[in-house]
Amino acid sequence: MSLPQRSTAPALSRPAIYGQRPMAARPMAARPMTMRPATGQPMTAGPVMQRPAPRAVSFLTVTEVAAIMRVSKMTVYRLVHGGELAAVRVGRSFRVPEPAVRDYLSGARTDVA
Repeated sequence: MSLPQRSTAPALSRPAIYGQRPMAARPMAARPMTMRPATGQPMTAGPVMQRPAPRAVSFLTVTEVAAIMRVSKMTVYRLVHGGELAAVRVGRSFRVPEPAVRDYLSGARTDVA
């Protein structure tokens, strides 16, 4: 009994990633630029609104916050989920802004008589 032989027909090309669209027939540089009808000059964007400069905010991981506060990571998670400590969700983890940690610690101080 013999095994079936492979076909000599060329293999069909498939996209590298499932669902990926095939490349355009022409590269981007070969596409014509849109021209203004009256002046014949290339179209440019209008005036751009200036955004305020971003403030530098550093974020801490839950482990770093736990080390600063000298508590367990679970305590930090409880504070975040309870809304007592502000945090940002990044993927599956939390990042806590440094000012939020400072604010929480300054408000958590108690005077002992």
